[in-house]
Amino acid sequence: MKTVVILAAGEGKRMWPYAVIRPKCMIPIANKPVIGHMVETLKSIGFENIIIAGGKLTEQIANHFRKMSGVKIVKVDGAKGTAFALKEVSQYIPDDNFLVLHGDTIIEKHDLEALVESIEKSNVPVALIEPLNDELSNDWICCAVNEGNIHNVTGHPRYKCSHRFCGFALTSEVLGYIECNSGIFSNVNVGVMPPLEGYLEMSLADYISDGNIIKAVETKGTFIDMDKPWHILEANRYMVNKLCNDLASNILGKNAEIDPSAVVEGYVSLGDGSRIGRNVIIKGSIIVGNNTIIDNGAIIEGNAVIGDNCIVRNYCQIGGGSSIGNRCIIEHCAEFSGITMDRVHLYHYMELGGIIGTCTDIGAATVCGGLRFDDGITEHRVRGRREKPKEYANSSYLGDFSRTGVNAIIMPGCKTGVYSIVGPGVLLNEDLPDNTMIMVEQQTVKKHWGPEKYGW
Repeated sequence: MKTVVILAAGEGKRMWPYAVIRPKCMIPIANKPVIGHMVETLKSIGFENIIIAGGKLTEQIANHFRKMSGVKIVKVDGAKGTAFALKEVSQYIPDDNFLVLHGDTIIEKHDLEALVESIEKSNVPVALIEPLNDELSNDWICCAVNEGNIHNVTGHPRYKCSHRFCGFALTSEVLGYIECNSGIFSNVNVGVMPPLEGYLEMSLADYISDGNIIKAVETKGTFIDMDKPWHILEANRYMVNKLCNDLASNILGKNAEIDPSAVVEGYVSLGDGSRIGRNVIIKGSIIVGNNTIIDNGAIIEGNAVIGDNCIVRNYCQIGGGSSIGNRCIIEHCAEFSGITMDRVHLYHYMELGGIIGTCTDIGAATVCGGLRFDDGITEHRVRGRREKPKEYANSSYLGDFSRTGVNAIIMPGCKTGVYSIVGPGVLLNEDLPDNTMIMVEQQTVKKHWGPEKYGW
C-alpha cells in the first residue's frame, strides 16, 4: 500500500481565530504546519502517493509542498463533508487499499504502521481508534468495539461511548459506499441535530449495516485532533518535547557557536550562523534555525523550538514547551510561554501565555492574565457553544495581524480576532471580533495648579 488521502478541506470555524487566513492544516506546530509533520511521517514509512484534498486557501498547502515529490494537491472547495471530499479525489487512488487521514491530526508513526499492517494482513477495512477515557462523547463521532470489530458508529452521542476515530485504512469496495453517501449523519440520538454534510463515518456505518466488517486498531501512542484553539497548544507542547527529546548530542551548523558563559542543561541544535551568547540559561534542549541570536541573559525554561532570523535577548524569559516562529524579536524582560507564529515582536516587560498569530506586535507592558482570582477555569464559547477546556482554558489567543497598545490587559481565556487592535490601557474581558479596534475613551479635566497649592 503506497497511497494515502489526507482530508484538509474543512473550514476550521471552531479554530477561530487561527483558520481565518490559513487552512486549519497549515497551523504551525513546532514551526511547521501540522500537515507537514504528518507528510514527513508518511514518507518515512514508505508512502509514495500522498493526495491532499484541500478546500479554501488550498494554494497555501500547494506552496508549502512545492518542492516535495509524490504529493498531489487537489482543490475540492465546495465539497460538503469528508465523504464528498474523498469522492472528489477518488480518481487519483490507484491502489486497492489506501489510508485516509485528517490533515489536522497528530498520529504517532508506530500507530500508522500498525494500521497499515492490519489491513495488509486481513484485507478488510480497518479503523484506527482511540479510547475516549474522560473525553466527552458528544464532542466526537464515536464507535464501540466488539471482538476487534467496529460497531455502533454514532455522531456526537449524549451517552458515554468508548472510542473515537483517528484514521482509516480502506479497500476500494468502500468507495462505492462513499459514492452513495446520503449527505446527512443519520446515526444520532433523538434530539441531536446533525448538519447537512456527507461524513465518511456515515458511509462506514452503512458498510457495516450491510453485513461487512471493519476491524479496529487501538492507538498505543499520542493522538491529537486539533479541533479548537487550545488543542494547538497541546499539539505544540507534544511536538516540541518530542523533537527536543530526540536530540542525542549537540548539532552545530556552519559558523554556529555557544558562548562559554551560557548554561545549557540539555542538547542544542543550532542552524547556520546562529549563536547562543553571554549568560544565557537553557533548562532543557533546544532546536534553533539559521541566523538566530540568543543573547544577554535570555532564559529558556525547558525544551523549545526557535525559528530562523530571530532575536531573543536582554533577560527575556521563554517557557518550556514553547515554539517561536521565524523573524521574531523577544527581548527586554518580555515573558512568554506558548506559540508565536512568524514575525512577532514581544518586548518591554510584557507577559503572555498562549498563542500569538503571524505579524503581531505586542505593546510594552501588555499583560495577559493566566490565573483567575477564584483559581477557576475560564468558560469559552466556540460557535456559540459553551466549552471548558481541560488545559489552556486561561491562556490568551491573539489572532494574526493584530496589535496591542501599551499597558493593555487581556483577561484569562480571551481571544482577539484577525486584524484587530486592543488599544492602550484597555482591559479586555471578552472575545474581540475580527477587524475590530477597542479603545478607552478618557474624559479630560483641566484644573489650575501651581506654587500656591503648596502654601507659597
